[in-house]
Amino acid sequence: MGLDTMLRRIVREGDLVVRDWRGRERRYGDGCGDRVAIHIRDRATAWRLLLNPEMALGEAYMNGGLVVTQGDIRDLLDLLIRNLGPGRVPDHWLQHLLAGARHMLRTITSWNPMPRARRNVAHHYDLSDELYELFLDADKQYSCAYFEREGDSLERAQEQKKRHIAAKLLIEPGMRVLDIGCGWGGMALYLARRCGARVVGITLSEHQAAIARRRAAEAGLEGQIEIRLEDYRTVDGEFDRIVSVGMFEHVGLKDYGRFFHALRDRLSDRGIALVHSIIRMTGPAATNPWIAKYIFPGGYIPASSEVLPAVERSGLLLTDLEVWRLHYAETLKHWRSRFRAAWERAAALYDERFCRMWDFYLASSETAFRRGGMAVGQYQLALSPDAVPLRRDYIADFKNAHPVEAN
Repeated sequence: MGLDTMLRRIVREGDLVVRDWRGRERRYGDGCGDRVAIHIRDRATAWRLLLNPEMALGEAYMNGGLVVTQGDIRDLLDLLIRNLGPGRVPDHWLQHLLAGARHMLRTITSWNPMPRARRNVAHHYDLSDELYELFLDADKQYSCAYFEREGDSLERAQEQKKRHIAAKLLIEPGMRVLDIGCGWGGMALYLARRCGARVVGITLSEHQAAIARRRAAEAGLEGQIEIRLEDYRTVDGEFDRIVSVGMFEHVGLKDYGRFFHALRDRLSDRGIALVHSIIRMTGPAATNPWIAKYIFPGGYIPASSEVLPAVERSGLLLTDLEVWRLHYAETLKHWRSRFRAAWERAAALYDERFCRMWDFYLASSETAFRRGGMAVGQYQLALSPDAVPLRRDYIADFKNAHPVEAN
């Protein structure tokens, strides 16, 4: 089966025009909607797209073998996923074989012993600080924002995310909080400054730790915030609250039990933990190979069916589970818009190939959350069934007491 046959099987809706390296054009779909046109510049790219499209599409775009001549890469990805459906691969024996192999090997490929975990974190999070400043909000929140109202700015939505998490944790002044995967320190700063908590933030990124410490010092919160370059597996002590935002995706299937046992061992008897993580709504599957190679080596996005058994075995109780469906799609839309507006600055930091790689990462991620069955799950956990109130009114009460400051 050639690329032409594969595209005819996939693209039944929409309007896709493909021009090959010989100048021949073929059209796919029913012609409805905005047209997307691409140019495949050489035969080798066409063969790679046929044999391993999940890897080859991103590589072809970043290397220039595939050029989008009408619309943009997000439009192309949206058209393809809309036709394929969430979590599906092209109907070809080789694609099913590759997908099956990746699925079977996902425990191994997502295994992150401590030395490997440090390398994987450095691969993504120790890039130029200026790069992240190009597209994140001022607080450097590199996780899903919470859009309470249509038209919320990225800054407001990110503060609403932090407030929502603090509300679920029932944070009170003086509480001792462990922030696992504290990033650039935004959550720790919010909990200390707005809620009066004493926070220990841990990260494996040297760059992030240095910036988080500096930000705590600049805010005059050195007495309330301690930032450590440390793995969650080595933390000692007892905490009233534990929070982890956007870090669980780097734990790996093999260590889910170890992660939740660590939370249980560090949590006080009346304590509450909250784990905020990307989840799959379509069931367990392997990490996209392009994302694993170029963006998040060792990363794995679980289905809740893979998370909850580990929670239950740990002795922790699930006291609340909330699913954010399209919030990350909107967050990524903001990030990509900002990144593309700063393209020349990003190219000056790296090069055009890097910019196309990052553009593909943001565009494919947005499409995955909008059409591909990805969402965000917030798991609220405790050791006691009465650690949180009977009704969820407490969340609104906390928010009323902590108005959003960002515009």
